[in-house]
Amino acid sequence: MKRENQSSVSEFLLLGLPIRPDQQAVVFALFLLMYLTTVLGNLLIILLIRLDPRLHTPMYFFLSHLAFSDISLSSITVPKLLVNIQAQQQSISYEECISQMYFFVLFGCLDNFLLAVMAYDRYVAICHPLHYVTVMREKLCALLVAGSWFFCCVHALLHTLLLVQLSFCAENIIPNFFCDLTALLKLSCSDISLNELVIFTEGGMLFVFPLSSILGSYIRIGTTVLRVPSTKTVYKTFSTCGSHLFVVSLYYGTLAGVYFFSFSQNSSDRDIIASVIYTVVTPMLNPFIYSLRNKDMKQALEMFVYKANFYK
Repeated sequence: MKRENQSSVSEFLLLGLPIRPDQQAVVFALFLLMYLTTVLGNLLIILLIRLDPRLHTPMYFFLSHLAFSDISLSSITVPKLLVNIQAQQQSISYEECISQMYFFVLFGCLDNFLLAVMAYDRYVAICHPLHYVTVMREKLCALLVAGSWFFCCVHALLHTLLLVQLSFCAENIIPNFFCDLTALLKLSCSDISLNELVIFTEGGMLFVFPLSSILGSYIRIGTTVLRVPSTKTVYKTFSTCGSHLFVVSLYYGTLAGVYFFSFSQNSSDRDIIASVIYTVVTPMLNPFIYSLRNKDMKQALEMFVYKANFYK
């Protein structure tokens, strides 16, 4: 009853992707293929890490959690989008919309923290190799992941609790394919100054701190590697860092476009493109960039295929 008094809107309408009716079949097949690639690729990563004892290291421990987070991030939005395209159904209930927003913020934040943790792991491995085993202990790794989950759950819960206090009077059209926090704030007929303040302060801190940690880690890695006169070592390190930094740039660039610049510019098509890259493309690329190009992961995959064929 309390929520009904605060909001007269029982459902929202998702406009979805800006596509023509004759393009829907192609777009549906494309997004279904990208989603299946994301889910199967990341599940394969998790499976290989669990089965191969050689991958029971801090780096792959963090990678398995990143893979799970990527699966969850895509699963929150893409299945609903596929259903809407196939059934020509644009509505989403108030409760489902709020739940979708909560989990989207949660796993988006978790990706953010895990990227920073992985960068720190690489920093210790390259800059302090003799102390790596003592620094990256199992207890510390578990604590870093647990801390990431805790802060992200609190972060998502804070924005959700602030959002449900708002009223949504008449306008209920969301110009996106999922319930985005900034889009919902624009639809509210209540004062959203507190929500905006929390986004730019608390949300900004959770955005800047991991990014600063990533950049700081890789600056230290770069300065350390450049002191080594081995061309092979320099090339190998920067090849790995280049892939990671590409994903970081893609992730943080689209994240900033969606959450920090959408208030000042009303370009819904730009926000949708950024959201697609953030929620679909980046999680799909992670298995290839972080794992399938990795020698240890390739060996684990070959061993897995060999055992699968052997037991047939």
